[in-house]
Amino acid sequence: MPFLWINKAIGLRLENAKRATEDTAPLTSKTKSMPTLKYQRILLKLSGESFCKPGGFGIEGQAIESLAERIVRLVKGGPQTAIVVGGGNFLRGASFSQNSHIPRTTADYMGMLATVMNACALQETLEKLGQPTRVLSAIEVSAICEPFIRRRAIRHLEKGRVTILAGGTGNPFFSTDTCAALRAAEIGADLMIKATKVDGVYTDDPVKNPDAKLIKHISYQEVLSQNLKVMDPAAVSLCRENRIPIVVLNIFKDGNITRALNGEDVGTIISD
Repeated sequence: MPFLWINKAIGLRLENAKRATEDTAPLTSKTKSMPTLKYQRILLKLSGESFCKPGGFGIEGQAIESLAERIVRLVKGGPQTAIVVGGGNFLRGASFSQNSHIPRTTADYMGMLATVMNACALQETLEKLGQPTRVLSAIEVSAICEPFIRRRAIRHLEKGRVTILAGGTGNPFFSTDTCAALRAAEIGADLMIKATKVDGVYTDDPVKNPDAKLIKHISYQEVLSQNLKVMDPAAVSLCRENRIPIVVLNIFKDGNITRALNGEDVGTIISD
């Protein structure tokens, strides 16, 4: 029995040493040589509803597999990819608090836990497809993911790993849109993509108003002054201050993200 315990301890040490070597090893030529893209490092914002069918709840296998396949194709195109996930497929803190006796702060933390569940599910699905992935959370859940540390996140990106950023900002009263803008600024992203189920920003709700027109380009200031509901004002302001363009597009249309990365006209561009 003592020998068995010693062998297990040695095996665990070797595994930890291997992981440490992977994280501190110099970048490979594959990681260093990036294809000629307009955007080299991007942040993709995924809503919780992307993890299930429209009107559904929780995580559905077919929906998350389709999502993962699109992300793998995106990464093969060359850009370093960070992802911020929402948790609306399980719970939205603000609305849940209004419809219950649970305080907003607690409800928001519950929503953060929902984003961790989505992130872990997406990680496992991506790795089944052969894509190395790491989950970093703003709230500590050490059993299943790493804490968010800016330098660590950037290192994972440089090593070619999809980096999923969960737990929102780690603070209540902030949406995952604001988290996405904040993380995009922290990691030095060249572009933020807000993946939705519609083709971009419209003059009105296209579901309720069939005459609503797609806006191809709009400035940060116009989004704020017109109070358009595409993103939280705090998120738009953060992107404006850090000069990070935002593309709002339909992730369920094949080729949309690739076209956006190549600077083609797709969805709605929010910039100066």
